This record gives sequence, structure tokens and C-alpha cells, in this order.
Amino acid sequence: MGNSLRILDDKTALVASAECWIEGRSVQQLQTTAKLEGMRRVVGMPDLHPGRGYPIGAVCWSTEQSLYPALVGNDIGCGVAFFCTDVLVHRLKLTKLEKQLSQLPSLVEDEYYSFLQQSGIPDLPENRSLGTVGGGNHFAELQQVVEIYENVESLAVAKDRLYCLVHSGSRGLGQQILANHIREFGHKPLSSQQAQQAYIEQHNQALTWAKLNRALIALRIQKAMKCQMHCLLDVAHNLVSPVCINGESGWLHRKGAVPADQGSVVIPGSRGDYSYLVQPHEDWRSLNSLAHGAGRKWQRSECYGRLKKRYTVSALQQTKIGGRVICDNRELLFEEAPEAYKDINHVIETMEHFGLLTKIAKLKPVITFKKPYD
Repeated sequence: MGNSLRILDDKTALVASAECWIEGRSVQQLQTTAKLEGMRRVVGMPDLHPGRGYPIGAVCWSTEQSLYPALVGNDIGCGVAFFCTDVLVHRLKLTKLEKQLSQLPSLVEDEYYSFLQQSGIPDLPENRSLGTVGGGNHFAELQQVVEIYENVESLAVAKDRLYCLVHSGSRGLGQQILANHIREFGHKPLSSQQAQQAYIEQHNQALTWAKLNRALIALRIQKAMKCQMHCLLDVAHNLVSPVCINGESGWLHRKGAVPADQGSVVIPGSRGDYSYLVQPHEDWRSLNSLAHGAGRKWQRSECYGRLKKRYTVSALQQTKIGGRVICDNRELLFEEAPEAYKDINHVIETMEHFGLLTKIAKLKPVITFKKPYD
């Protein structure tokens, strides 16, 4: 397949292959990011695609005097949580399940405040969004295992069980944190210890908030299905961490990039494609990171024009691999159509060939829930 770490210049590299198409504008954004003050190295993942000024699907290593909140973005703590249910696949009644999930039950007040207290999150205006998926590419999805490649004792999965994947983040909280810092500092790096500490404290609170949000989304789904569910993993892919590479301290910014040192992760495809449970391998050539998903192929503004003659709304609520989609937002249905995303197989194969991961299992979407504010 001819995979290699494609070196673009002395600070920029791509984990790429000929089979995994990457838009030129995202590469330009990556190289522009590498020229920022204090930037040491930037690596694009095979799901790289353009963002608002900075690319998505990238990891950036800067000096300890150069912390960039904008490189993490407005959805601090966005990530994926993976849950095992006690629902057996052979007993699954898809129509009944779809009806159960069409309107998720609200959280019981005492239960909600108990979770808040345990997490240490203060009373924030943004807390009213806890337990909701959010817009964009966020979703909750019921999945079944269709292939097991390798057994991992600490994370055993089975073909007879139904699993739940939740992809969401810090909602309005992350947006507010970034907006406040941009208002005060612009897009300049935070260099003083005081400014860095203030941001990191809010950043860490958003990480906790996002993790709690995923747990509460799963709890609402559990209540709707009247089943038991437990979390197998929860890993964020929008965050910044202190790091020491080759004896040099600095900051590792991940915007749509999964840490390779936090155990197994799920890398989702589109709602009409498979997801993969994988075991990452630590490798500093890729700044110890993996792709966080398939990556967009089309801009959101292009999707309706490209697809309106090919699909009705009802057609978009079914997938070619037998899944169903719960989404009453017409615009979102078109924006998040499977055709708007890259082939997840190419993304996974690129990283696998480069030695960055080992596949554990392949997961098929059964029902995808995309109701932003429910």
C-alpha cells in the first residue's frame, strides 16, 4: 500500500497513504499551524480535514511558553465513550428499540445532582445541557460486534451483546471558555504561568464536564431501553496536555486526535459505516496519537446540494448496511450523510500499516441517535 510518514517540511508530517484522500486546504492549514510561535512539530492524521483556521485531525507540540487554546478549539473534552449493555443481539427488535429511543427520558433530579456532586462540577448555566448529544458530528449509537480480530483480556467484547457508543463533548461550556480567552488574548499563545494555569483549570473542568455528559447520555439511553450498561472506556480527543519529548518540556495540543497512551479506543466511521475498537501503540513519530474518526470529505454547506436529488429525508434515516437513524433535523441529516465522510477502512488501514494500532473488533451501527438538544 506504500504507507509512510509523509514529511512535508522540517516541522510538519502526515500519517498518510495514497488510498486516504486528504484535502489540500487542510494540509495548508497544517503547515500554517507549524509556523506559529513556539511550535516544535505538527502531525496530521489520516482523517485530517479543514477547520476554522486550524485543521481537525491534527496534533501539535509546542514549547512550554506557547499554549494555544485555539488549537484545542471550542469543544474541549470532546471524545468517545463505549458501553456494554446486557441486551442480547438475537433478542433485538429494531422497531421497538427505535421507538424506545425516539424520546429519551429526562434525568431524575436527585440522580442528576448526585452525579454533579460526585464529579465536582459547580453550578454552571451550561449544566442545563448535560445529558444531551449536541449538534455537528456528535451522536449516540447502538452497535453490534461483527468481527473480532484479537482478544484483549482487559476489554473482552462479544458478538452476542449490544454496545453503546457516545460521541459528545463540553457543549456550550467549552465554547464559553474559548471565547473568553480569545476575547482577552486573541490567538496569541499563553506564555505566562498565570494565564496558562487559568486556562488549564477551566480546560480540566470542561474535560470532566464532557465525560459526565457522555455518562448521562448513556444513562438516559439505558433508562429508555430498560437495560443494564457499564462503561468500558472513555477517551477525549480535544485536549491539551503537558509533555516531555526528548528531554524538552512543552504542550501537546490534540484537535480531533486520540491519545495513544490511555488504553483501547473506538474510532468511529460515519453513521453508514463501521467503527473499530483498536489497541493503540505509543509512537512519538505520530506524537503518540491516532485519528479520531473517518474525517469529513465534504464541507457541511455542500452536502444538501450534492445529495438533494439522490435522497429523501426518509431515505437518509436508513443506512446501506441496515442501520436506522433517529434524527428529526433535516439539515443535520444531509450534513452528516455517510457520503460526506471518508472511508473509515482507509483511515484504519493507514494507521495499522504504519504500526500505530492493532484492530480488536469491528462494530456495525444498529441505531444512530442524532437529536442535538434532546
